[in-house]
Amino acid sequence: MARDEAPAQRAEKKRSGLVGTLLKLPFTLIWIVLISIICSVLIEWVGIYFDWFSQPGSDHAHQTMLAEMGYLDSQFSQSLLVSSPVEFATMIVDTCYEWLFVKSGIADWVEQGADAVGWAGTLKTYLQAAMFVTLMTLTRCVILILTSPLFIMAALVGFIDGLVSRDLRRFGAGRESAFIYHHAKRMVTPIFLTGWLIYLSLPFSIHPNLLLLPCALLFGLMIAITISSFKKYL
Repeated sequence: MARDEAPAQRAEKKRSGLVGTLLKLPFTLIWIVLISIICSVLIEWVGIYFDWFSQPGSDHAHQTMLAEMGYLDSQFSQSLLVSSPVEFATMIVDTCYEWLFVKSGIADWVEQGADAVGWAGTLKTYLQAAMFVTLMTLTRCVILILTSPLFIMAALVGFIDGLVSRDLRRFGAGRESAFIYHHAKRMVTPIFLTGWLIYLSLPFSIHPNLLLLPCALLFGLMIAITISSFKKYL
């Protein structure tokens, strides 16, 4: 009886694990966004303190934010998810700005202290940089949402290619490798999440395709390797 129950218990654990992963995914993405904002703000503050940037004060963060919004305006005029990507992005960013900075009074304080000097002026500069960096990160979040079909397509292509490779191995003389399967499986989620984290945390402007395309290709490749190296017989 124990032998008969073992496969059922393993299948139930797999289903529970999959459901748990799917339920945790939204919270994981929210944590990634929050961590990215914190990392970006800290990097910007350190850059201002040590004078790493060519623009003074919060101007670097402001220019980076404008460049990211420019990418969104010029490169994402059409989308599979929304009819008007620019209006969608503007609504998201404006809503977050209203709730995070206007209603909290931070925006008014920074604007009123525009001519402040001394420690007040320094605090104003750092708060203003944090505002620009936060809006920049939220703009990149919108870009990631709009490019999510790219990762879905990469996953689908990798899944199909992996199935074909697996069938060729099943009907040929190929041998399965549990080592490759388990290591490739472990790399799928980290590649996806790390790519998002790096893109959201970069302290300078970068065209989305330069980072997201390699991440999507590597993501699809890991899925293809995982599926192709899965055991021959189910």
